[in-house]
Amino acid sequence: MKSDPLKYIRYGFEAFGLWILLLVFSLLPAQAASNFGGWIGRSIGPRLAASRKARRNLENALPDLSEARKDEIIKGMWDNLGRLFAEYPHLETLSAEHTEIIGGEILQEAIDSPKGAVFFGGHLGNFDINAGAVFKQYNHAIGISYRAPNNPWSDKLLIKARTLNGRLKVYSKSRHGGKNMMTAIKNGGELGILIDQKYNQGIAMPFFGMDAMTNTFFVQLAQKYKCPLIPIRNRRLDGANFSLTFYDPIEVEGKSVEEVVAEAHSLLEGFIKETPEQWLWLHRRWSDGPKDKEQG
Repeated sequence: MKSDPLKYIRYGFEAFGLWILLLVFSLLPAQAASNFGGWIGRSIGPRLAASRKARRNLENALPDLSEARKDEIIKGMWDNLGRLFAEYPHLETLSAEHTEIIGGEILQEAIDSPKGAVFFGGHLGNFDINAGAVFKQYNHAIGISYRAPNNPWSDKLLIKARTLNGRLKVYSKSRHGGKNMMTAIKNGGELGILIDQKYNQGIAMPFFGMDAMTNTFFVQLAQKYKCPLIPIRNRRLDGANFSLTFYDPIEVEGKSVEEVVAEAHSLLEGFIKETPEQWLWLHRRWSDGPKDKEQG
């Protein structure tokens, strides 16, 4: 198949624009950058067409909300998203100095265990701080599973920030990445996976009462290698300050994959309901129509 030169020209402009923005945010102190990004997000985001998708998801998942509350959540979501983007150049500082780790004894036990561990969570708060906080505060590197953007040059810029300049290992959500993640757990490593994105090759599982195509890989890893499956939660406290909580492992032995996924979804639903402004409602997590229809 022939390459599309226009696509690569577009990629080049996109990556250059991203580089400029990250440079501007890097020149500001972490808190100021976060505040600036939040202002941009909540000023522009609610006006974008993408907010209609967020509103549909809100209406389906939390139908009892008033219109005013929906507006408030969508504005807060864009504020959080703008802050998250502006915080990319400051992830190391935020991980070391602005993140309180709760449940550190659970984390330490997992680090000390030769079995490895799978940590799972959702796109809450600034989820890109999770592995960095462990690295900076516990001097231990946890692998990160992520979905690469289509633009390879933008991907390189973001990966540099997410991995603290290459000090953390990243695994793409692909067949090759899956094999590498299996090897990492087999060798006693730890892996962080965010489980709240739509995965068409997964299984349909209830999430806020609606079927959502879900990747079960995080459960299969824990069951295959008999390692703990540990829920985590990132929460933005105020501005550019966070808490990262580690919870007791979910029991996976003797349970079906569906049972474990259901428990994981129930936990995530609780986290999201407590701070709905901090979840990425823009995700195409469900179909727009009946449960059995696939979203295009």
